[in-house]
Amino acid sequence: MTKADLVDKVTALGDLTRRDGEVIVDTLFESVIGALKSGDKIEIRGFGSFRTRQRNARIGRNPKTGEKVDVPAKRVPFFKPSKELRDLVNPGGKSSDDKVDPHHPPAM
Repeated sequence: MTKADLVDKVTALGDLTRRDGEVIVDTLFESVIGALKSGDKIEIRGFGSFRTRQRNARIGRNPKTGEKVDVPAKRVPFFKPSKELRDLVNPGGKSSDDKVDPHHPPAM
């Protein structure tokens, strides 16, 4: 789904013009971006939460030349879906074909 598709969905929900739909979608995105820039966490119940995570400085490699490159520390956006969203995306629950994540083994 693109931003234009999202605007179309919002516009179709009510008696809105396309411009009104664009303003709503832009305002939502700008609000999320502004909160993340200021270091706030955004939690939308039933959907998930947005936050930033700190990445430490490291030494990387230029894949083309193999030359070492200093990669500075930075904050990156991170989204964690809610349990409700995960259940909606995977309605049948876990199947026997699912692989176990070694970092998050099942509870015993």
